[in-house]
Amino acid sequence: MRGLLCWPLLLLLLQPWETQLQLAGPRCHTGPLDLVFVIDSSRSVRPFEFETMRQFLMGLLRGLNVGPNATRVGVIQYSSQVQSVFPLRAFSRSEDMERAIRDLVPLAQGTMTGLAIQYAMNVAFSVAEGARPPEERVPRVAVIVTDGRPQDRVAEVAAQARARGIEIYAVGVQRADVGSLRAMASPPLDEHVFLVESFDLIQEFGLQFQSRLCAIDLCAEGTHGCEHHCVNSPGSYFCRCQVGFVLQQDQRSCRAIDYCSFGNHSCQHECVSTPGGPQCHCREGHDLQPDGRSCQVQDLCNGVDHGCEFQCVSEGLSYRCLCPEGRQLQADGKSCNRCREGHVDLVLLVDGSKSVRPQNFELVKRFVNQIVDFLDVSPEGTRVGLVQFSSRVRTEFPLGRYGTAAEVKQAVLAVEYMERGTMTGLALRHMVEHSFSEAQGARPRALNVPRVGLVFTDGRSQDDISVWAARAKEEGIVMYAVGVGKAVEAELREIASKPAELHVSYAPDFGTMTHLLENLRGSICPEEGISAGTELRSPCECESLVEFQGRTLGALESLTLNLAQLTARLEDLENQLANQK
Repeated sequence: MRGLLCWPLLLLLLQPWETQLQLAGPRCHTGPLDLVFVIDSSRSVRPFEFETMRQFLMGLLRGLNVGPNATRVGVIQYSSQVQSVFPLRAFSRSEDMERAIRDLVPLAQGTMTGLAIQYAMNVAFSVAEGARPPEERVPRVAVIVTDGRPQDRVAEVAAQARARGIEIYAVGVQRADVGSLRAMASPPLDEHVFLVESFDLIQEFGLQFQSRLCAIDLCAEGTHGCEHHCVNSPGSYFCRCQVGFVLQQDQRSCRAIDYCSFGNHSCQHECVSTPGGPQCHCREGHDLQPDGRSCQVQDLCNGVDHGCEFQCVSEGLSYRCLCPEGRQLQADGKSCNRCREGHVDLVLLVDGSKSVRPQNFELVKRFVNQIVDFLDVSPEGTRVGLVQFSSRVRTEFPLGRYGTAAEVKQAVLAVEYMERGTMTGLALRHMVEHSFSEAQGARPRALNVPRVGLVFTDGRSQDDISVWAARAKEEGIVMYAVGVGKAVEAELREIASKPAELHVSYAPDFGTMTHLLENLRGSICPEEGISAGTELRSPCECESLVEFQGRTLGALESLTLNLAQLTARLEDLENQLANQK
């Protein structure tokens, strides 16, 4: 048994344990340290012995430099199970720790020391419990105090703990097994294994342990010369740099790490080294992409209020406005002149079914008003009518009711959402039979005013559309189909005039409909009309899309016929050659 029975120490042992620890000197500076006490509270530890151990712990804490940046202390007790009294992160004052130790109630069961070491290794010394990360190189120390032989294996788990950098002190009292203590402790064993004859003498270990932890705080003297941080180590110190810096050869000054010089940043334009690592920057007029490396020319049209009436085109660090074919950009560089003499009767068929939903229906109304903005609405120019359909059809206002764009837009905003089903075929029939009648405000056919129908829908029709879609085109109505979301492409193509590529538009959702305006602005353009026998031409020479399409289709039909004739002649020549052979 180890007793250290020299007279000076014996005199100390005859005094109360608290006085003994206080005689060791003022509170020492241990430097950063993570310290966990593993206390045996099995049934073999009698109540008065456990009380002695409790007082020993509290006295030892008073001699340590406790704090978040100094010594962090945790305590666990064990018997047949393991219980955390308080983790490393719990307290930063010794007074709070003492209060928790006073409230400690022993478990009074078996002696599973190996289980306690495993808990200390995996839980008590984890970062989540308050241990500092391994890269900070803060020492981790476990003090195991036991009075008996473990009822489980300790050698293997203790070796694992030591391999993880935990320094283990094994303190045995009275009946403790010396072999188990040596299997648990770190080398050298003569400095890490302590055996005392009784709990009354456990303070002997406390005095020696405290003297091993105490060191001169060389960093506090202010002569270390470290540029960033000074870190105490036993009998010495070392300098540490902030994150993003590396220690120089003089082991005191710090230099910022040039991460860009490593050559692995993959930045398309420029690499900038920061304390957190390399960061990619783009040159002026470019935006960094989500991958954090590549750059893309800024789309100023999306980032500024460009004010272009028709289309905005980004060009490097600037942008410019464009107008549709046949319309000229005005002096303000943003607006386009209008085909003010054009005559068009335009009927809008708007889907008000339940699938559209109220908030999206408001977006549809806004979209309709954006179409109205580029039309010259007047009794002599463009007339606009609006029909809403769901399971039934309702004329919101006919062609002849409003004579200005402002009146039409106000009426559109006042339209109430119908909900229910999607009877697109019924809506087409209503448009053909009623909306383009002279009673509804359409101009007589003798005036050759173009009749244009625009169907807006977000889903599949619940009735047949083929008959009335064909009838509309037979009646000379130029049909456009705008689909959103779950609209069926085949139905849109059947509704629209040919070629479908010029008369069908689609948006994946209601929030992206506005890009369709660019197509519609250039498409819904009035052709030359005749009024009272007088030819009316647009002063802005806005060529009729319908007339252009007709000429194009005619040319294609002629080419197809010529190609068929040429093919027949080639086949005839091939037959003649075959017969000659």
